[in-house]
Amino acid sequence: MAPSTIPGDGDDGQQLLTGDEVEPLLVAAVAHAGGDLLQWRLDHVDHDPRRSTTATYLATVRWTFGEREELLGCSVRAQGPSRTDDVAEIFSDGETAAAVWIYPTDPDLPGLARAAFAERMVELVNEHRLVGRPVGLADVELTMIGYRPRRRAVLRMRVRGEVFFVKVLRPDQFDAVLSRHLLLSEAHIPAPEVVATTDDHLLVLRELPGRPLALAMFDDEPPCDGQTVVELLERLPPGVARLERRPPWTDAVDHYAQIIAHALPEQAERAEQLASAIRSGLAGFPPGDEPTHGDFHEGQVHVDGGRIVGLLDVDTIGPGRRADDLACLVAHLSTVQRMDERQTRNVHALIRGWVPVFDERVEATELRLRAGAVIISLATGPHRGQEPDWEAETITILDAAEALVRQVS
Repeated sequence: MAPSTIPGDGDDGQQLLTGDEVEPLLVAAVAHAGGDLLQWRLDHVDHDPRRSTTATYLATVRWTFGEREELLGCSVRAQGPSRTDDVAEIFSDGETAAAVWIYPTDPDLPGLARAAFAERMVELVNEHRLVGRPVGLADVELTMIGYRPRRRAVLRMRVRGEVFFVKVLRPDQFDAVLSRHLLLSEAHIPAPEVVATTDDHLLVLRELPGRPLALAMFDDEPPCDGQTVVELLERLPPGVARLERRPPWTDAVDHYAQIIAHALPEQAERAEQLASAIRSGLAGFPPGDEPTHGDFHEGQVHVDGGRIVGLLDVDTIGPGRRADDLACLVAHLSTVQRMDERQTRNVHALIRGWVPVFDERVEATELRLRAGAVIISLATGPHRGQEPDWEAETITILDAAEALVRQVS
């Protein structure tokens, strides 16, 4: 399609993609596909200041066969369109270029066009013999668990009572993620079993046993003790430390503070001051070469009978500091939103029980400062997910970061 005129701000696209000015783009993209855009609203936004903005929109579209809800995606890069944008519609005013697509045709996730449809996943299930006998369309149920446009997607696939998870990966990430799963499997770490891979970069994993810690942490009885958490991380094989280094969350604390400043200018000074205190407080700590998970939190762990029986999302494993992982867990537990009174009591009891154990393994100041840095990254989440009360939730999360930084100041 020939480039069309768009209103633009000539930078990373945040103003364009989060305001009403994006409507002509969405209208044009839907019209090019043969539909009429009836209504839309912003659903999700990823903003990388001065680099790029990617957003999704929930839309109602009238097609020749009737009306249907659609998910539209749009991204703007300060440096112009990427090679993979060729599969999207490109609109340009000569200064700002935007790529627009209709889910599941994500420019950077080619496998999503397969994973989004049960009909196509039936073929995969039968080809790889994931269950005992051939299945039909009625046997396969798909549920989207998470979708970060142009980054990744995860779907739950239920097949005749058995559950699998389908990870939709970027082509440039697939081999590295697969090799990490195999490395942990060989070391008998309870990571999900890989049961199928595809040429369009789908990774199919068998469901882990036990319950997610994200649910068990609300129980009246602790799901496990702090030492069990430490011991799981200590079991990560030495080969993890020889992988490519992934920068810890603390290395990006200024970046996330800047995102908060763009989204919520009245909190800009506070976020920047917290980031500065964390950066200066951690200046004496080297990068570290211990095997680490890289994104260790309650959503990544399954428990059963006081034991940890599963470890998820091992894409991020690599060398680092043990405090990186423990701080990530503390940060997530410290910022759980919308809990009732009982849940709040039980999660806070868990934190009080685990942190002293973590303090015995890592330096207490480092633990708190690194947790504060992770919390600042989490403070970008409510705006990114367009939560109804995202401003207040952002401030509450920043309060948690400030409380930890104050403990060491």
